[in-house]
Amino acid sequence: MSNSNASSRTSLPRGQALLELPQHNKGTAFSWEERLKHGLLGLLPPHEETLEEQVARAYRAYGVKSADLERHIYLRQLQDFNEILFYRLIMDYPAEMIPIIYTPTVGEACKKFSEIYRKPRGLFVSYPERDYVDMVLENAATDKVKAVVITDSEAILGIGDQGAGGMGIPIGKLALYTALGGVDPNVCLPILLDVGTNNQALLDDPLYIGWPEPRISGAEYDEFVDQVLQAIRKKWPDALIQFEDFGTRNASRLLERYRDKFCSFNDDIQGTAAVTMGTVLAACRAAGTEYRDSKVIIVGAGSAGCGIAEQLMQGLVAAGLEESEARSRFYLIDREGLVREGLESVSPQQSAFLRKISELDGWQGEFGLLDVVRNVKPSVLIGVSGQPGMFSAEVVEAMAEANERPIIFPLSNPTERAEARPDDVIRWSDGRALVATGSPFSPVIHNGTTFHIAQCNNAYAFPGIGLGVLAVNASRITDGMLMKVAETIGASVDGASNDGASLLPPLTEIRPLSRKIALAVAQCAVEEGLCGEVGPEDVETLVDKSVWVPQYRPC
Repeated sequence: MSNSNASSRTSLPRGQALLELPQHNKGTAFSWEERLKHGLLGLLPPHEETLEEQVARAYRAYGVKSADLERHIYLRQLQDFNEILFYRLIMDYPAEMIPIIYTPTVGEACKKFSEIYRKPRGLFVSYPERDYVDMVLENAATDKVKAVVITDSEAILGIGDQGAGGMGIPIGKLALYTALGGVDPNVCLPILLDVGTNNQALLDDPLYIGWPEPRISGAEYDEFVDQVLQAIRKKWPDALIQFEDFGTRNASRLLERYRDKFCSFNDDIQGTAAVTMGTVLAACRAAGTEYRDSKVIIVGAGSAGCGIAEQLMQGLVAAGLEESEARSRFYLIDREGLVREGLESVSPQQSAFLRKISELDGWQGEFGLLDVVRNVKPSVLIGVSGQPGMFSAEVVEAMAEANERPIIFPLSNPTERAEARPDDVIRWSDGRALVATGSPFSPVIHNGTTFHIAQCNNAYAFPGIGLGVLAVNASRITDGMLMKVAETIGASVDGASNDGASLLPPLTEIRPLSRKIALAVAQCAVEEGLCGEVGPEDVETLVDKSVWVPQYRPC
């Protein structure tokens, strides 16, 4: 396993400068001998603490915070002060901490980023500084970058364009790479492409810390993105690049342009699709139905919705259906209702699931969600629309009328954007619905049964993907690897058919699940010839050797 504060540097700075390096700072855990050696005498209180004692003290300080945003700020400050303590605290209390450093609290932190900004982390690559991109990359905190999470901040969660505030997302994602996947934080780099913002509230805010101009677009945008990606590839040719929270008009386009050129993936499209398919597979097991018999409605036909449809469709093909038959099982709903012939604003991704008018003979009613549910009688309903209240009582009741165990996933983030609350879905279906959400929700009690709500969150997928790819130095991320991710997640819970059982493991068990995902991804990469001389017999050793553990070492 990887050691926590290993460094390429031959020597450490002394005194206050050492205490300001979060990857090396131990705080009160420096021994007396280390304090003497590194010029720390008098800079720290005399008591020498163990890491466990520091965790207990940090957890107490965390506990007195009265609001989630305050807790988020505290944890971010701790990360900037002592990374080993930060990650040990997260790993000891994942169920409490992950919703604070990631969804849903990170959404509020992004909106208020200019207000709560304390200390730089990662790189802001700004369009006005486009002639200095190589110089910007030289200023990264590490020269050993292996994992980059990059965003242009146009579509942050379900809250939209947050400009420079979107940096909170790559920081949070990479924190989970480490806390849940075991990826060494010293090889991780968050990057924000500051291409302006169309959020008028930010443009009008005199305290906004980003580039206060409207977003660039078209050729200017494409050239800038390509310039940055090529510079990243030149400096760190083997780095994994994860695209995050790009707008619908760019996300799919950039993925197709770069997925075969770099080791890259789009978590909103591919990660969301893999974890959603895995959760649907688990739900089918719980319902006692065959996945190959599924009919699916997806509400929200943007990049995430289309990505989910493609992944689920490929799953049906793997289950034995012809592709044409598999595609016919999907009904996508966007702003104008069912995606169908005759609409003007159909994207290339949506067109793969376009319903022909000839298919709608005998259709009853209009083409809104409730009409589609009543006509199609689907077994699976998935929401990625960001529209709260979209799954109404009538919709859920229609799903329950057509299925003994309807599968209903309101997945939009943050919490207030969910298409329905799980307590309502369970009540409207009289406890028969199998529910997963994008944000965390408390258990629901209905007719004496406690229903544990699965959080169908990308955190179940991307940390393991990152660990597996980096362990074997895979050159690409393929559809086959993502299918293995979905299958691994789908098989991760025994007993999900029990009344009230969650469809997914609790957050406390994501780290061992991430190892299974990493092994599956790495094995698939080897089988597909993407890892040089690595053989199948090497995979487990390489994955386990790559796991980073937050522990102090003598210095």
